[in-house]
Amino acid sequence: MQWIFRMAPTFVLFWLVLSGHFDALFLTLGALSVVVVCWISVRAGIADSQNITARLLLQLPMYFLWLGKEVLTSSWAVARKVWSPRVALHPAVDDTPARDMSTISQVIYANSVTLTPGTLSLDVGEGHVEIHSLDASDIAKLQDEKNLRRVRLLEARK
Repeated sequence: MQWIFRMAPTFVLFWLVLSGHFDALFLTLGALSVVVVCWISVRAGIADSQNITARLLLQLPMYFLWLGKEVLTSSWAVARKVWSPRVALHPAVDDTPARDMSTISQVIYANSVTLTPGTLSLDVGEGHVEIHSLDASDIAKLQDEKNLRRVRLLEARK
């Protein structure tokens, strides 16, 4: 219960900032959404894990800016490859390491990979994330762990 009372105001504030509407319908839908998110979090065991910290929440805006830049540059690269007269795609599936990461960090990493055009997280396992890519070189870039360092910084892990 303590987790719900600590996180619910954050969810409410997030809803209000994103919606920007304060009429009865939106406030009711927002309250319902917060209740559903809290219920799902408790059922999934997220509320018990204590992985979501204030530090992580404060670091997310910088991470999202970096991820946005990565998404834009990746979008441009994928568009060039797809529209090129000589399509040189070499699809590949491989694992990338995700050692020593909390569950929430693995989820953030896997979702970040999926958000980046040309790559898709297929499976999150103990210590690895299985990734499909339009080009094998993109998987090699992920395996150098530069992106993992960004995620680890969210939790102050080196």
